[in-house]
Amino acid sequence: MPNGLYVLMVEDNVTPTEKPTDGTQEESVVSEEKLEGNKMENEKPEEVSEDVNNTKTEMDVVEETVENNPVNSKKDDKDSLYEEIEIPGGVSAEIVDDVLVVKKDDKEIKRKLVSLLDIEVKGNKIIITAERNRKLEKKLFGTFKAHINNMIKGLSEGFEYKLRVSNVHFPMNVSFDSNSNKFTIKNFLGEKKDRIIDTIPDVDVKVNGEDVIVSSHDIEKAGQVATNIEKGAKVKGKDRRIYQDGIFIIQKPGRAYLE
Repeated sequence: MPNGLYVLMVEDNVTPTEKPTDGTQEESVVSEEKLEGNKMENEKPEEVSEDVNNTKTEMDVVEETVENNPVNSKKDDKDSLYEEIEIPGGVSAEIVDDVLVVKKDDKEIKRKLVSLLDIEVKGNKIIITAERNRKLEKKLFGTFKAHINNMIKGLSEGFEYKLRVSNVHFPMNVSFDSNSNKFTIKNFLGEKKDRIIDTIPDVDVKVNGEDVIVSSHDIEKAGQVATNIEKGAKVKGKDRRIYQDGIFIIQKPGRAYLE
């Protein structure tokens, strides 16, 4: 009997109830894993569809912004440059073969245009525009604006440069021949050979005592002739601190060095 009781106790302690509990736990774990796998499979296509929809909407937004903000030369576009220059009475302007021609009576000034700027004549105004607002366009824009203003001002008022003849060691004699457009300097620093300077047509040169006045309706031509005369009286091979003879620009449009 004690052996039987011992056997019964062992049989009671042998966890017959533990085996089914372990089986149920394993089955529950497997079932949970299956459920999670099914959920992941069901969720994957939904996520892909959402990403596709999101990329489409972003592309649509980009296309809409491009369509609503085209790159055109408009007056109120911050990325473009725009300027209107009024043409005064008696002055006419036209564009012929990418060349801007401004006229008044028998005088005219021409300026070659560039491809980065759009220049057109409408009524009594010259309109300058640029599609882009880079540093290069800004420089060209300001340069051509100044050129056109000088063209109009030159035909209306004219430009004048003033030079002064400076004699320190030897008295020099200067003269201008309007027929041959030549400016002559005689006895410069005692030189036996005259210095002859070629000038440009449509530029008037007057000698008034020690002053030489250069005037023209084209500021570039007047400035070039004044510079040629100043360089023509250059001292070479001598100490410039002692030999200060020459012809010097003392006044130009908008600036005076000596009165």
